[in-house]
Amino acid sequence: MKKITSFILAALVSTQLFAVEIGGIDMPDTLKKDETSLNLNGAGTREKFFMDLYVGGLYLKGKTQNANDVVNADEAMALRLHIVSGLITSEKMLKATKEGFENSLGEKKNEAIQAKIDTFLATFKDEIKKGDIFEMVYVPSEGVKVYKNATLANTINGIEFKQALFGIWLSENPAQQSLKEEMLDSKS
Repeated sequence: MKKITSFILAALVSTQLFAVEIGGIDMPDTLKKDETSLNLNGAGTREKFFMDLYVGGLYLKGKTQNANDVVNADEAMALRLHIVSGLITSEKMLKATKEGFENSLGEKKNEAIQAKIDTFLATFKDEIKKGDIFEMVYVPSEGVKVYKNATLANTINGIEFKQALFGIWLSENPAQQSLKEEMLDSKS
């Protein structure tokens, strides 16, 4: 009995050591997908009208506070979104993501990138519920792998798409400035 209690206690302590709590959600310090292992750069909460919508984390190989370096880098990285509100619906997520791409791309939008955006948006067509986790993992030789609840939903190739996607949270006109700062671990 003592061994079981010790094991459970050790497991709980190790979980605490390897996660950052944001808004009641444990964001893992390390994100591993296939052979890609990335470290949490920063995380924060996306809010709207004083309501928490999701907890978002940025995962990189090394720490940085430079958004442009992250957006433009052709190296492995990931975004993790943990839905914390039952108010997020598929329709609302689609609308917000479309607006995010518009803000991220500005005048750079073209037909080639639009086809990739449409493929990405298909990820949000199914029901979205509180507790869902979306992970967008960029692997240079493969593209952005999109996971919903640990299941691969899509892979979209191309650095231009990756730049547009990460720009939703890290561009000059991000989804939310405070979340950008938290993902870059630069909030003062």
